[in-house]
Amino acid sequence: MTGLRFCAVDGPRLGLHLAAEFARRWPVYRNWFRRDGGAARPDYRTCRLMLERYMPELAPFYDRLVTILGADDEQARFLSLWCPPNFMHGCTQAIWRRQPYGLIRNYDYAPGFCDAMLLRSNWFGSPVLAMSDCVWGALDGMNTAGLAVSLSFGGRLVAGPGFGVTLILRYILETCRNARDALAVLRRVPVHLSYNIALIDRDGAWYSVAIAPDRPPEVGPNPFSANRQGEHAWPEDQIVSDTVRREVILAACLDNPAQTEAGLIVDFLNRPLYRPVSDGGWGTLYTAAYRPAEGVMQLCWPGQRWKQSLAAFTEGERLVVYQ
Repeated sequence: MTGLRFCAVDGPRLGLHLAAEFARRWPVYRNWFRRDGGAARPDYRTCRLMLERYMPELAPFYDRLVTILGADDEQARFLSLWCPPNFMHGCTQAIWRRQPYGLIRNYDYAPGFCDAMLLRSNWFGSPVLAMSDCVWGALDGMNTAGLAVSLSFGGRLVAGPGFGVTLILRYILETCRNARDALAVLRRVPVHLSYNIALIDRDGAWYSVAIAPDRPPEVGPNPFSANRQGEHAWPEDQIVSDTVRREVILAACLDNPAQTEAGLIVDFLNRPLYRPVSDGGWGTLYTAAYRPAEGVMQLCWPGQRWKQSLAAFTEGERLVVYQ
């Protein structure tokens, strides 16, 4: 059996906790960053310049982060997430378009590479609640303006100059107030690999956006996505091989007039949307369900729920054992 300890951390303790977390996880981050020729990755000056060019609001915080963590050159380049190694999350996500509007997603990945940290931050004067990645990136989350966002791998291997998608999601949560603002960010900030992004705000405005390094973002018609863009799928890879089947199930779940938000969460906790974690392998590490207008969310596993909110956040830990 494989287990993973999830923690909930509040922003006021960010500096000390983040430094400790970074020190603990750096060996894993380093091995990943050095994969496929890490020494040849862009230099620090280029990384800092790209942040200033595309996400200028983050650049001063990045400087403080490098200082807080005592980062050396390699660590500073890693933290920029400019042109990182490929990272392909599986993932399934759906936008709930009935009130109260919401966003539900399964995060499918290898346990050893998951930060497993729910962080309530307040870096720019407005709280954000998000699942962290690579120290300050975001896998999914919501902000006090009532915007929620999540990602899934797009199923294409084309790579190019751009940022790791989780830093782009962090930027959206820190600087955008609604889905339209977030869409504008996706249209101007380059990403290094293909991903599907789900967005919904407190007014019910939503977008399902396919982003890639080699073509402009494309807004799709479906309020759900798995691991392909358009008709393209990558059937030989086990992470994305059942994309079509998962999308068919999502369409049926969302089209069912009797469906409820609670029922949809249950669907996400059952196969084939839920994919059991194999020993030494990967699978669904958590299900996250957001109600951005209310500022509430929950992390879900079969037989276990952990509710949190922006207004009433409680630090703590949960051990999840995958069977």
